[in-house]
Amino acid sequence: MKIIFATQNPNKVLEIQNQVGDLHTIQSLLELNYLDELEETQETLEGNALQKARFVFQKFGKACFADDTGLEVEALNGEPGVHSARYGGSEKSFEKNMNLVLSKLNDIANRKAHFRTAIAFIDQNGKEHLFEGICKGEILKVKIGDGGFGYDPIFRPEGFQETFAQLSIGLKNQISHRGVAISNLIEFLKA
Repeated sequence: MKIIFATQNPNKVLEIQNQVGDLHTIQSLLELNYLDELEETQETLEGNALQKARFVFQKFGKACFADDTGLEVEALNGEPGVHSARYGGSEKSFEKNMNLVLSKLNDIANRKAHFRTAIAFIDQNGKEHLFEGICKGEILKVKIGDGGFGYDPIFRPEGFQETFAQLSIGLKNQISHRGVAISNLIEFLKA
């Protein structure tokens, strides 16, 4: 079955298609020639995921899912959270975002953080389902690694010496917030 993923980010599609395997074909909005940015105006990750999935379902009338992810830093009272993509300014710049997080944590010993992903899936009948994934870890003092995307170079997951930017896609998919949320979605689709 083809399922639309409400994203234009090829990195996200690749990560998820690797995890889904042959079970389903994941289509991006780019493959459907939809190039406009989807609105994210809600104050929660779940709200943004639902907003995007509902829009895509209304536009294309097919099973779809959307995600929203936030980095939540304990010492920053959960920031950047729902504002993770534009934390450093109005345009998306993960370099600025990472630099802002690092500067705010400069003299702070508590570096605990977690990534959280909310996925909204709308089936062929228009029924909505929510899934969540969390990956706990810490924010490093410097950027390490050149893989991944987003905040990956400054986030080290619990139980690992490497940052997300240093891990293979396969290993990252197994332990990441998005990987956990997608696993929950896949288990639901198989049931």
